[in-house]
Amino acid sequence: MSDVRMPPEQLIFMHQGLVRAVARGMHRSFPTYVELEDLVAYGQIGLAQAARDWDPSRGTQFSTYAYYRIRGAILDGAKKMIWLHRPATAATRFQRHSNDLLAQNAEDAQAAPADEATWLAEVGPRLAMVFLLSQVSEEAPSDLEPADTHGNPLQSLLDEELRRILHTLIDSLPSEERQLIRLAYFDGLSLTETAHRLGISKAWASRLHSRCLDRLARGLRRGQVTE
Repeated sequence: MSDVRMPPEQLIFMHQGLVRAVARGMHRSFPTYVELEDLVAYGQIGLAQAARDWDPSRGTQFSTYAYYRIRGAILDGAKKMIWLHRPATAATRFQRHSNDLLAQNAEDAQAAPADEATWLAEVGPRLAMVFLLSQVSEEAPSDLEPADTHGNPLQSLLDEELRRILHTLIDSLPSEERQLIRLAYFDGLSLTETAHRLGISKAWASRLHSRCLDRLARGLRRGQVTE
């Protein structure tokens, strides 16, 4: 049985819980930089549109009609947020994280100088992993349109098998390291922002980053993440 026609303001007031429920359910599907309250705000737009446009004579309950309008408004809003966040492309991610890695190694070298061969043997595999992670994280988030890879020849260097292996290795990392990699590469945060999100110092985040790169490089060679 359809709802009795009510003023739009009353419908909006009565269905605030629906907006939050839909937003919470969808929030898990988006990158961590997408805030729940932003999704709720987009959902409110969808609810207001539903309250304006709903016609009870069509036999559809308002809550059912509003659910799809709320969900659509949240999805549209989240797509815009993710698109605006896209400046952290593969190239900028590589530059950002490779610079941080080199700065960290320069600090370590001041404390314990190493010859050039030793330095290259240590830093080379880490830089290679920064490059690979920067490329593999260029994949589009689930439920959104795939990223346009035309004109990006670097993307073609990673075949699907290598992508699968890297994702498996990332999933096998210890929890804090796995979160760091996902925030820094897949969510496009700087290490400073990543450290703040994890509740750790920037210095520790840099050292943890180097440790992650070592684990992943060894894992890629051996087919598993080493402890």
